[in-house]
Amino acid sequence: MSARDGEEALGVDPAAEAFAGVAAIGRIRSAWRPGECPRNLRQARARGGGAARLEIDAPYRPGLRGLAAGQWIWLLAWYGDKRRDLIVQAPAHADGPRGTFALRSPVRPNPVTLQLVRVTALDAARGHVAIDATDAFDGTPLLDVKPWIDTVDRPPTA
Repeated sequence: MSARDGEEALGVDPAAEAFAGVAAIGRIRSAWRPGECPRNLRQARARGGGAARLEIDAPYRPGLRGLAAGQWIWLLAWYGDKRRDLIVQAPAHADGPRGTFALRSPVRPNPVTLQLVRVTALDAARGHVAIDATDAFDGTPLLDVKPWIDTVDRPPTA
């Protein structure tokens, strides 16, 4: 795959260096298809959210106990169809190349994404969690769900 001016590849395939097994707990469902997907959650929300929901696989559904509509949750998802070898990228929105760890791009050694979303409805028995928005393609593997905890997740103020 061709690189943009200023981009640098790692020279190794991070997938070949894997040390941990990861299991999907379900899928993210959305209206987004390749070529139509917003670049981030702000854009997704501006475009109506993408009819987003989580479909949690049966063995993991008891883990939804304690979640409620209105609650904020963190999603970890796997964007495994993206390049994994770029360590410096040249995003179109930036004034020059930046290190991968200074970007929110899904192109990274481990294509794990982090999204903060609000639960809008919950059917734990069916494993359906409606969320306010996502920037994930329909069918994206969901790795984990964690609650937003204000006293833990809010950065300290200066």
